[in-house]
Amino acid sequence: MKQQSAIYLDHAATSWPKPASVGEAMLEILNGPSANSGRGSYGMALQAGRKIFQTRMLLARLFHIENPNDIVFTSNTTEALNLAIKGILKPGDHVIATMVEHNSVRRPLEYLKRTRGITVEYLALNQQGEVDLEKMKRSFTPKTKLAVCAHSSNLLGSLLPIDEISRIAHEHEALLLVDAAQSAGGYPIDIQSMGIDLLAFPGHKGLLGPQGTGGLYIHPNVDLEPLHHGGTGSQSEALEMPQVRPDRYEAGTLNAVGIAGLGAGIKHVMELGVERIYNHEWLLTQQLMAHLGEMPGISLLGPELGNPRTGIVAFTVHNFDASDVAFQLDRKFGIAVRAGYHCTPLGHITAGTTAGGAVRASVGFTTTTKDIEALVSAIQFIIK
Repeated sequence: MKQQSAIYLDHAATSWPKPASVGEAMLEILNGPSANSGRGSYGMALQAGRKIFQTRMLLARLFHIENPNDIVFTSNTTEALNLAIKGILKPGDHVIATMVEHNSVRRPLEYLKRTRGITVEYLALNQQGEVDLEKMKRSFTPKTKLAVCAHSSNLLGSLLPIDEISRIAHEHEALLLVDAAQSAGGYPIDIQSMGIDLLAFPGHKGLLGPQGTGGLYIHPNVDLEPLHHGGTGSQSEALEMPQVRPDRYEAGTLNAVGIAGLGAGIKHVMELGVERIYNHEWLLTQQLMAHLGEMPGISLLGPELGNPRTGIVAFTVHNFDASDVAFQLDRKFGIAVRAGYHCTPLGHITAGTTAGGAVRASVGFTTTTKDIEALVSAIQFIIK
């Protein structure tokens, strides 16, 4: 078996290591009340249901959501985005997205273009990931039903002004869907003050939970067509999915073990404080950017030094293939980064890196300055 990397810098893909409490919470329910929640009135089923609802309440506190039942659990952000996009759009609807969207947004939109006849406009951003709000205003039409945007680009690390985008969307009677894959847990999110109608988030990244967890917040005034149909443990005599939330959108057995782990991860995030996490990760990105910026042949992507960004630093190395750089970092130095196109071809068009992709280092709260120094030294060795 290949030795695991000693330095993990791929937190944008999934956070690691997880807090010890995450695994403990998962084992506790796996070896204890792991009955099927909502499918029985006996003790074990009720205990499992309580554990799931506790995680809903933690998410509601974290994101400033009034009713925890407006949070739907999914297996990941991709499923949450599919539920939102396919559940709201009808034939003839117009959608505004951006040129840094992940394929989890782009592919459902392109699918609906083919199958439902929706139209989509992808707004160009500059290479720092900034959006022209005046141009965005002009893009809305009477048929615009939805604006969808990544809160933070998984390539550039840039942050979009969600509250301003929300104001523009609502002025045009459109809904706002936010992809929080790179911001949930690592950047403050207040769905009420930011005016978010739909928020898709992962459990396994900044929220420090296990893979196979995620969710979607749905504003109480928004009704989606369910993505899945099946058993909910409620209104079993009805032919259609129940209207009550969250049952309407949670067909089948929930991942109680994973959701328990997610709850423990959220608790850890709240104990640390989201602002503290953001500041720690931001300082590390600035340290890395300052060193890489001094090296010949290195081009940094996204916001310039000193500007807000999430814990992502992507870069290219002149005359080096991005995948080869990542391979050498892993095999020679035990450093795990990601290279290639990061499931965001639109982002690479924006960055001008479609020819060969980029190397992406992404930090977490467990990343240290020594980890950054080790990466810098390794890059220096490679380019020499």
